Amino acid sequence: MLCHNLKTLRTERGLSQEELAARLSVVRQTVSKWEKGLSVPDSEMLVRLAEVFDVPVGTLLGEDLQPEQEKSELQQLSEKLENLNAMMAQRNARSRTLMKIASICMIVAASVYAVVELLPLVLIAATVAKSSGKSGAVGIIGGADGPTAIFVTSPSWVQMAVGATICAAVLTVGIILLKKSKRQ
Repeated sequence: MLCHNLKTLRTERGLSQEELAARLSVVRQTVSKWEKGLSVPDSEMLVRLAEVFDVPVGTLLGEDLQPEQEKSELQQLSEKLENLNAMMAQRNARSRTLMKIASICMIVAASVYAVVELLPLVLIAATVAKSSGKSGAVGIIGGADGPTAIFVTSPSWVQMAVGATICAAVLTVGIILLKKSKRQ
């Protein structure tokens, strides 16, 4: 730790081993041994080193310091990661909005289909079945120029069941998508 921190602080301050040795009144080889971890400065020298580098002694002895260049690279990576997270959050918000719109459109479409297509079919079938007792009927209306035949047929129950099933499926999918978009 100490050896790494000494070298990091010296290079950050732009000092050579000779310059640091001159400030501390020691030879360059002594500074080299400290940086290689072959020897350790005494307590008085640690205080002088801390003064030269303008850091607490605990910083010299503590965890390895990262050079400024590494710090700035880590800071840049951290900023890029934050930007990426923000972009992903925006993308997820847009995706949820689109899912809500699609599900609401499905629900509206199924409701309109039920009212416009299925309801009239059911009413016609019920009316014809009630009036004739059959699933289809032929009514003849007489006019001034002779009888006119009007064919009234009711839709098949299979046709109505298929339409109702499709309508129910679209409604169900729309509701599920809407619930899923709210959970996210």
